[in-house]
Formats: sequence, C-alpha cells, structure tokens
Amino acid sequence: MLAGKKIVLGVSGSIAAYKAVFLLRLLVKAGAQVKVIMTKPATDFVAPLSFSTLSHNPVLVEFSTPDGSWNNHVELANWADLIILAPASANTIGKLALGLCDNLLLATLFSASCPVYVAPAMDREMYISDSIKKNIERLAKQGRIIIPSEEGELASGLHGEGRMAEPEHIVQFIEETISKGLPLYGKKALVTAGPTYEAIDPVRFIGNYSSGKMGFAIAEELADKGASVTLVHGPVSISTKNSAIKVIGVTSAEEMHKECIKAFPQADITVMSAAVADYRPSIRSGEKIKKTEGTLKLELVPNTDILSELGKKKAAKQLLVGFALETNDEIKNASAKLKRKNLDAIVLNSMRNKGAGPGGDTNKITIIDRQNKTTTFELKAKNAVATDIVSYIVELKMKNEK
Repeated sequence: MLAGKKIVLGVSGSIAAYKAVFLLRLLVKAGAQVKVIMTKPATDFVAPLSFSTLSHNPVLVEFSTPDGSWNNHVELANWADLIILAPASANTIGKLALGLCDNLLLATLFSASCPVYVAPAMDREMYISDSIKKNIERLAKQGRIIIPSEEGELASGLHGEGRMAEPEHIVQFIEETISKGLPLYGKKALVTAGPTYEAIDPVRFIGNYSSGKMGFAIAEELADKGASVTLVHGPVSISTKNSAIKVIGVTSAEEMHKECIKAFPQADITVMSAAVADYRPSIRSGEKIKKTEGTLKLELVPNTDILSELGKKKAAKQLLVGFALETNDEIKNASAKLKRKNLDAIVLNSMRNKGAGPGGDTNKITIIDRQNKTTTFELKAKNAVATDIVSYIVELKMKNEK
C-alpha cells in the first residue's frame, strides 16, 4: 500500500521522537521514499544522523543550509504524496491549528495539498486540557487526519492518554485510511497465474511457456485498488511485491482446481489468467523413464476445466474474467469461450501480435464483454496492461452493482 509513496516525515520536539526512528524504518521497509524534516527542539531528543542513515536522504531542519542553499518548503510539499507529523508536540499542534509558521516543518505543512496525518504525543494532563483538545479539533476540521494517541506509560511516570501511537499502529492506520478511499476496498479477489506442470515421471513434465508475469501484475494492481487478493500460481520464478497478497503456490492443474474451488465462493472478483494445461498423462511413472531405442508413447487425459466449473458456480454478484490465447479467428473463438463458460468478460491475446503472448514483458489485449463489445489496447508493458484490465474490471463492477 505504501510502496512507491513519497512521504515527508515531520518530527517535532517530544521525547516520543525516538519512536519516529522506528516509524521511518517501517515506512522504508514498506517501499516508501521518505524525507525527514525536524524542528530544532526535536534534534535535542534524536540526532538527525539516525534519520538520514535510515532514509538515505539528508535531514532538513532549517530553511537554509550551511553552504547557503535553500530548502524549498513548497517543493517539499509538492513532492510528497502524504505527510506524517509524528510526534506532534503540543507546541507544533497549537501553531499548526492557529496558522503560526516559524520553522521549515510548519512552512511545509502549510504548503501541502496532500493528506497530512498528525500523531499527537504529550503528557496526560496536557493531552486532556481544553486548549489542546480544541487545537486537535481545529486540525481535524481543517482536514488533517488525526491518529489517536494511545494509553500507556508516559515520560512523566504517569499512566494514561497522550502516548504517541506505536509506529506499527501508525502504518496500519495510514494503510487502512488509504484503502477506504480505493475503488475495490472491501472486495475480495481471486487471481490465477503461471503455468501448470503435469508430471510424466519424477523429473519430466508437460508444461507451457507461461511466466506468470501477467497474472502477478493483475494481482498487484487489484491489491493497489484496495482488494483483498488471493493469488494461486503455478511454478514461476517471480514473487509478489505487496506482502498483503495471499499467495498459494501449486504445481498441477488438479492442485490449482482444488485451491480455486476453495477460494471462489468468497471472491467478488475472479481473474483466471493462468495457462492451465488442458491434458495430463494418464499414468505418472514413479521412476524415471529410461531412454530406449524405440518411441515413447504417452496417453493424455483431459484436466478439469477450472474456468468452466467456476462459471457454473458463479453467483449473480460475482465477476468472472477469463483469458483466451488464440492463433486464428481470435474474436470469434474468444467470444464463444466467454458464452460457453459464463464469463462476464474475456481478455484476448493473439499469438499473431508481435510482442504479445506468454513469457515476454509486453502484451497486447482485446477485452470482450457479454454484449460482444470489444475494447482493444495498444502493445504495452504487462504492468500497464494490468492497469488497463483492472480499470476495466472496476468500471464493470460498478455497473453491475448499480
């Protein structure tokens, strides 16, 4: 959720500044780019070196640097996708609420058009005072997002409200807030990806050239749009970037069938992009088959048609999207597959399109819906194709729910 996000972390003067170091580490671990701005009092609690080491960026404190260059607060605010003020001291909260601006951090906050999250941190008596409560209320009315303080042991030795939220809770709060604004928030998605391997003997199999890149990209994009994603994939050499995606690895079509049947009833959206083998050997040798002078004959039997089974089980509110890889009569064959398997849409790949198909990093697709309306996209990188597919799904889902 935070991967690739550009975040300004503002640290004001509070003993809780040490927690901001752990918060920074979590943000970087989540894949965010972070720049840290500290107030001068904050540097009395934690050295800027700790933040610069973890963020891989210089820590900014003053408007100007020793060499005379300017730290541009407007550029910093425009750069950020979001700003986190943690800890937010009583002094900084008061100035922010009342429009007072006397340091680089406040100037950046007042210049920001992105979401600003505020995590108050102070002793209990300060936190529950009328003036602090009113200032926090003012910030909320101004559109700042307040991360509630927690109860616990305070620097004074007292126990109560005012303790800054724990770093992991701050990250969770921000991710949940971002998710609630996404188009697929609260939706569950099932995605299949990659090939299946059908064993001949312990060392040989029947397979195909699918890399899983398309399915993985779709799973990532669905998760980025707020969906809770389960990804069932065959043997691949890639992995997911988003740790929230539930990943289930399988080898054979039978194993993929089992996992899909288990996950499908809970799925609002299902995208079957895996290249499932149509056939498997009727007999799997328990030992390696030795080479002989003669020919080797294999009897193949059909695998269960997973997509067709899901189409039969599909409820009215479920969205089911399939894939079709064709070499001739592409639109006709894909449209027939859509109807035959009770799909809501089908993504067509043509092997006649240069740069499309399994294994590569690009794809060229046409999406066909139940009314036989076709939407064709240009050749693109697979992550961009995934964006097109998921945007189409979001639009289709919204239409179906009206």
